[in-house]
Amino acid sequence: MTTAPPTPPDTDAAAFVAALRRLKAWSGLSYRRLERRAADAGHHLPYSTAATMLGRDRLPRAELVAAFVAACGIRGHEAEAWLKARTDIACGPAPADVTPTPTTITPAVTSPARTRPWRTWTLVGAAALVTALLGGATASGVFTDDEEVLRTRTSARP
Repeated sequence: MTTAPPTPPDTDAAAFVAALRRLKAWSGLSYRRLERRAADAGHHLPYSTAATMLGRDRLPRAELVAAFVAACGIRGHEAEAWLKARTDIACGPAPADVTPTPTTITPAVTSPARTRPWRTWTLVGAAALVTALLGGATASGVFTDDEEVLRTRTSARP
């Protein structure tokens, strides 16, 4: 009798990686064999990366999870469940569609980060990019006047 593969938890990164370890044990495959099966499925999963991924309690990248579950023989809806669980752990669960009734309509204050985490990270990334660009422009002297540059001595000779 064949046992069903383990299901992905959506609680935390350590539990998710522990479930990935159980999935590897369920598959009965070595790391080298997982590497070959991932390549056959069109993914790139070096055996050393798979071993490192399972040796830590940090959440692996989505591409690695997709390659790993495909190499273990998980396809279709089961593979999507693993990726969804990984996304839910990384970003929080997606908000449920709730239709308010007239008795529950109240002004609610929700933070954009709680309802749409990608928005917050987009703003953080944009702010970091602007800061880096302005810092580089300032360091290169783009914002200095030409007269100031001409008066500045760049030579050791008088």
